[in-house]
Amino acid sequence: MAAQCGIAGSTKIGKNCIFGGQVGVNWHLTIGDNVQVGAQSAISHNVKDNAVLLGTPAFNANDCVKSLTMFKFFPSYANRIAELEKQVKDLTEKLEQKQKQKKK
Repeated sequence: MAAQCGIAGSTKIGKNCIFGGQVGVNWHLTIGDNVQVGAQSAISHNVKDNAVLLGTPAFNANDCVKSLTMFKFFPSYANRIAELEKQVKDLTEKLEQKQKQKKK
C-alpha cells in the first residue's frame, strides 16, 4: 500500500493486494485477494478476487483506460451525434410528407 491511502469503516482487505498512492476506500467493504488498484482511485463497492481497478469511481482498468482515451474526443462526438440526429429528423419528416402525398 503506497502513501496517502485511506481506508474507512470496517473494510476488509484480502491477501496480496496492491494499492497505488492516494487510493481511497469508503464504507464497510470487502476487497478480495490479489486486487490491484491504480493511484488516486476511489473504491465504493465490494471488489472480487484478482480485480485490477483504476479511476474515480474505480472500475476495470482496461475499460477505464479506453474511456479516458475516448474522453478527449467527446466534444466532437457530441457534435457528430447532434448532426446525425438532425439528419434523422429531416429524413423522417420527408418520409412522412411522401406518405401523406400518397394518401391523397
